[in-house]
Amino acid sequence: MKTTTRTNSTKRVNAAGKTPTATATDTDTVVAKTVATTTPADIGDILDATIHEQIRKITAGVSPIALSLAYADWALHLAASPGRQYKLFKQAMTSATSLLTPADLSAPNSAPDALPKKPVDHDLRFSDDSWNQWPFNTIKNSFKAGESLLTDLAKVDGVNKHNAHLIDFFNRQTYDALSPSNWLLTNPEVHKKSLESQGLSLLEGWRSFTMDAMQLHAKHARTAPDEIAELDFKVGQDVATTKGKIVFRNHLIELIQYAPTTQKVYKEPILIVPSCIMKYYILDLSPENSMVAFLVNQGHTVFMISWKNPDETDRHLDIDDYLNAGVIDAMIAVKTAAKSDQIHALGYCLGGTFLAMAAAALANPDIRSARPEMLQAPNFASITLLAAQTDFSEPGELGVYIDADQIKNLRESMARTGFLTGKQMAASFQFLHARDLLWSKNTRRYLLGQSDVGNDMMSWNADVTRLPERMHGEYLQSLFLNNDFAHGHFRVNGKVIALMDIQAPLLVVGTTKDHVSPWHSVYKIHLLTNTATTFILASGGHNAGIVSEPGHPKRSYQIASVEAGHRWIEPNVWSTTTPTQEGSWWNAMHQWLSTHSHGQIASKTIAPDQDLMDAPGEYVMKRYAD
Repeated sequence: MKTTTRTNSTKRVNAAGKTPTATATDTDTVVAKTVATTTPADIGDILDATIHEQIRKITAGVSPIALSLAYADWALHLAASPGRQYKLFKQAMTSATSLLTPADLSAPNSAPDALPKKPVDHDLRFSDDSWNQWPFNTIKNSFKAGESLLTDLAKVDGVNKHNAHLIDFFNRQTYDALSPSNWLLTNPEVHKKSLESQGLSLLEGWRSFTMDAMQLHAKHARTAPDEIAELDFKVGQDVATTKGKIVFRNHLIELIQYAPTTQKVYKEPILIVPSCIMKYYILDLSPENSMVAFLVNQGHTVFMISWKNPDETDRHLDIDDYLNAGVIDAMIAVKTAAKSDQIHALGYCLGGTFLAMAAAALANPDIRSARPEMLQAPNFASITLLAAQTDFSEPGELGVYIDADQIKNLRESMARTGFLTGKQMAASFQFLHARDLLWSKNTRRYLLGQSDVGNDMMSWNADVTRLPERMHGEYLQSLFLNNDFAHGHFRVNGKVIALMDIQAPLLVVGTTKDHVSPWHSVYKIHLLTNTATTFILASGGHNAGIVSEPGHPKRSYQIASVEAGHRWIEPNVWSTTTPTQEGSWWNAMHQWLSTHSHGQIASKTIAPDQDLMDAPGEYVMKRYAD
């Protein structure tokens, strides 16, 4: 098995004008010099950063200053609006009165058949029929009325939009913790299950609680900081099993070329750029739901980037590095391996954002000619963006973490380590979706006695990665906070890029329940480009909506195309006028890719001189205890 690397690509990283990677000895020397020459001002900064770090641990990474300013903004505007106060008071009284109607009071003495049937509650916490029986229907309705009142409470004219978002989010998070579904005495589903199981469900829940408590204690008591928990699904054995070879490697990426399974393949290969926020194999999970395997079996030659999981020595890597040594070097390697001057490129999530940036840079002759390596890059036959934002003005729930003070706090945190840890990222996502990932999960596990059934996507979700300090800081500041890419201010290799320079046809995919890249935000690429664009709106969320293989139940999508020079169609108008099709959108993607290809050729095995090692490679295996 070959493990040689290509040193010319490593040189490209260093030639981009970045600080060379330090060795462990060099790092120790730098730290020693820093400590020895610390000035009073430096000590003050260290003290501030230490205090802020302790506060962040309590507030799940959210700045208490930002939150306090938001509530002050809201309180002052509400205090100056007596009319709004009156409307809220009236709404509260109306809700309280409606909860004491004769129908609710007579429910205990009414025959079940005589009671009107109530529609199923779309809130999964209260979907069981037992919530429609007294007194639990009154408890549920009281909670839902309070939830509605809290939502309206955050709506006060004059409050800053971001502050209103913060207030509404934290009101909901606090109120979700008080949901009657979370508690033994007020959850009728728990009572029913315990009676049916003769108390075994509660016993099983107690066992799960004590086992989790002991595991948590053992985790905090570990003496080995590098001890890493095992994944439920083994990478290369259970997931990421599509056959292939590593055909290129540099300091930042490994490039996988997958072995063909058909006698003929389309002329233009596909390069997939996954997000560096998580491991690449979300698109190559189990064989039955692997997008890679699907595309290979349809006759496509597929390449995939596997990003390195960074450590403290990678803290100076920035977005330019991810574009130059990541996307563009991978494109050049695909051109060499497949001997094709044109490629299809597909980017997912942040990988899609990086791909759009690289495509815009390559479409600019000034940028392309300024860096000799870029002249070797192939042209785009098409570009596909999956749940990828290019306009960040509507960031969804992630907007809770995006303001100047919170980014400052995050920079302080990353400055201590040189990276954002996977644990920090996982905690942030759990906090954003506490209703499903915390409260509902605990109810099922501890009150209903249901064991968590693991699957490949849950295991992938636990395989977290780090993000280097400089790149992540640029990502938040330039994209989320300033929206520089959409506004035409973002620079690659020192020169401004614009999406309107892209001439290749686009396939853009959004998902209906995406809280990471809301589909309205993804759809805004229509405002930023003039090229032929096909938009797909798929059912599901950020991950499950993308991993939507043929045969997956309850999957549907909408698809429509516009030509170059198209007019703007409002997203809600688009969604109401575009027909829905049942099934997986993967088939539509394959048809679109084949339409933008130029015939087929005989498939070839991977050349022995390009074979560095078997897929999935080394970079995907790198994991850290944090």
